[in-house]
Amino acid sequence: MTTELERIKILEGKISLVIEHIHKLTAENDKLRQQVKDLKAGIKEYEEQARKSAKFEEDLKRYESERETVKSKVEAIIGQIDKLGI
Repeated sequence: MTTELERIKILEGKISLVIEHIHKLTAENDKLRQQVKDLKAGIKEYEEQARKSAKFEEDLKRYESERETVKSKVEAIIGQIDKLGI
């Protein structure tokens, strides 16, 4: 039979284990929170890069269209010069 003092010591040991486990879980939770924060920052950076890329694609399409327009006009002018026989 264990005495009351021995039972209290056993209880103290178990409480110490619970506290140690809580500390580990708290540290793990903090680490996971930081990882979530880092991932959210990464997502924001990725979204910003995606927006920039989309804008660059729009600009490129617009420049290509303008280039084709200029090319057509230059060819028309060359055609007119050719008609003059110069």
